Amino acid sequence: MNSRQRRGVILLLLSVLCALGAFAGVLSVINDVESKVGPEVTAYELKSNVAPYTPLNAGQFEKIEMPERWLSENAVTDLADIRGKIAVTTLKKGSLLQSDMIVDQPALKAGEQEVAIMIDAATGVAGKITAGARVNVYATFEGEREGDPDQSRVIVTNARVLDVGELTPLDLDENDRTSRATEAVPITFALSAIDAQRITYAESFAQRVRLALVAPGSDTTVPETDRTYELGKDK
Repeated sequence: MNSRQRRGVILLLLSVLCALGAFAGVLSVINDVESKVGPEVTAYELKSNVAPYTPLNAGQFEKIEMPERWLSENAVTDLADIRGKIAVTTLKKGSLLQSDMIVDQPALKAGEQEVAIMIDAATGVAGKITAGARVNVYATFEGEREGDPDQSRVIVTNARVLDVGELTPLDLDENDRTSRATEAVPITFALSAIDAQRITYAESFAQRVRLALVAPGSDTTVPETDRTYELGKDK
């Protein structure tokens, strides 16, 4: 091997060493960045402004990925956390959603009252009514005077259930045990003032009060002409 060939080999070796050194440097930088940034996690960013007290839904947010160490401790990383929540203040477009931006939606809306009545466990929708459900309330009444027909009436439509209590034994007189329920469930509703009066009246004076569970998204409107039923008028 002559001197020119030796110089060529030496230069080649130096090039390889330089390339290995550069590669090692890149790996070092990458490892350093990864050690500082850490793993990425899911976060949620506002697509547009959200006004205070507005109910929240998944469509208002955009899913993003960012380093876990850059998120604050109260950052929301699961959209299930917004279920039943409202904005506590104006939420700005592009902001990251945080738990201190949201609060539980109030149980009562403006003009509503909280009213609880006892519902016969057999005539209610046993085991199927839960908080948040919507129901129509039916009541059956005896004729006002002798000879008047009995009636079934729709007392309240689209009543919002706030809470369903535990099955409770009723303390009845012996004379009532053959015709009335012995167990009932306390159910709490959010109602307007007039609907609160209607449902309270029905609990006190109706022979039976029944709840009809309404499917989510269904039209719960009952025309006035269909709110009272008499067997003799059924065709």
